Amino acid sequence: MTIRTLAELARQLEAGQLSSVELTQDYLARAKADQHNAFITLTEELALAQAKAADERRAAGQAETLTGLPIAHKDIFCTQGVRTSCGSKMLDNFIAPYNATVVDKLAAAGMVMLGKTNLDEFAMGSSNENSFYGPVQNPWDRNRVPGGSSGGSAAAVAAGLTPAATGTDTGGSIRQPAAFCGITGIKPTYGRVSRWGMVAYASSLDQGGPMAHTAEDCALLLNAMAGFDSKDSTSLDREVPDYRANLEQPLQGLTIGLPKEFFGANLDGQMADTLQAALREYEKLGATLKEISLTNVALSIPAYYIIAPAEASSNLSRFDGVRYGYRCDNPQDLQDLYKRSRAEGFGTEVKRRIMVGTYALSAGYYDAYYLKAQRIRRLIQQDFLAALADVDVIMAPVTPHPAFKLGEKTNDPVAMYMEDIFTLSLNLAGLPGMSVPAGLIDGLPVGMQIIGKHFDEARLLNVAHQFQQVTDWHLRRPTQA
Repeated sequence: MTIRTLAELARQLEAGQLSSVELTQDYLARAKADQHNAFITLTEELALAQAKAADERRAAGQAETLTGLPIAHKDIFCTQGVRTSCGSKMLDNFIAPYNATVVDKLAAAGMVMLGKTNLDEFAMGSSNENSFYGPVQNPWDRNRVPGGSSGGSAAAVAAGLTPAATGTDTGGSIRQPAAFCGITGIKPTYGRVSRWGMVAYASSLDQGGPMAHTAEDCALLLNAMAGFDSKDSTSLDREVPDYRANLEQPLQGLTIGLPKEFFGANLDGQMADTLQAALREYEKLGATLKEISLTNVALSIPAYYIIAPAEASSNLSRFDGVRYGYRCDNPQDLQDLYKRSRAEGFGTEVKRRIMVGTYALSAGYYDAYYLKAQRIRRLIQQDFLAALADVDVIMAPVTPHPAFKLGEKTNDPVAMYMEDIFTLSLNLAGLPGMSVPAGLIDGLPVGMQIIGKHFDEARLLNVAHQFQQVTDWHLRRPTQA
């Protein structure tokens, strides 16, 4: 199956080599034949209407770079008139009455929505096995996970069912599936992309971002997605640069920090060798490698798995069977309605995190758990800021190893949580980070993580793009797709 980048498709549309309607029909046909369970909902009628409007806009000379290009949205972004399920039975019947800001911004740029992609329930998971709609299969090996929680988006892009997709990242949920599926994904600085209309998991950690084949494609998408939104109280009013402007800037003189804590015993040996080979390419491009230390990063997992469940406990209290979403049959009274609606509507992992979070926030344990975790969070952020004062970017693994097998870790929550060991510290610090394809191990993709200073997405995209000019890992395609 031919897989094309957004930039290539944009040039073909501009040259009149194909129309948006033709392009959309092609991708809809691919999505209908999806064998990876990547989509929850296809929006064929809407997509064709948007594609027709995009062709008319182009004919009138009013097209932008993204006009007429297809995209899929992670099913955690509200889409007016279209089911927004969050991968949960709780919202299986929920039709959003409005669009998320991200959806509106990409539609305003002329993009065509193909549908909504599968995910771990309420974005809680590292494998996309927690979805009410079943697990997503990795296009590189259908017996393996695509990563989570944005696994449907990553698999859809990798399999050529869409040229790009939106994702969200609370502890690695853009970067980890991008790494497992051999695509490029970026988590922007917290507050850079509006969270309005993105159903909340952990409000101080959640951030939306683009997933595509290349850094150039992600730059195109982030140009449209980023920006201040008065409807989101955590959105930051800061000028958005043109993320494509500096993609071609040479890397001569770049200093790359390598945290010794990320290249230790938790990293698979083959993974370490693969990443070292990628780092040698950066040295050829003129970059200098420097070992750094992030002293408190080992505390990321315990801190995160207090803070995120605590916020989830609060955010998910709204799903009570009263106003919208799943409601149990024949409740005996109001208390029975609450209990059974939540017990029947939520999956195992979501219930586990709600209970952990509620416990951490309870009167007798707030100081011992939640408050202490927030203090550790500040220490982790200070470590990163101190390190980034001496280096331009930090590079690290995204995952300890390539994609693991479906069902391999489902009965061991702690082992599943350890999959996030290299990613979730960025969310605690609010920093931007991305995953770039950097090799293969036994036919499975490996991702390299690039971490930058706050609001330094342009530099990350430049660093990733330059690597993609001298390597072809981002061009490799799964044979099973």
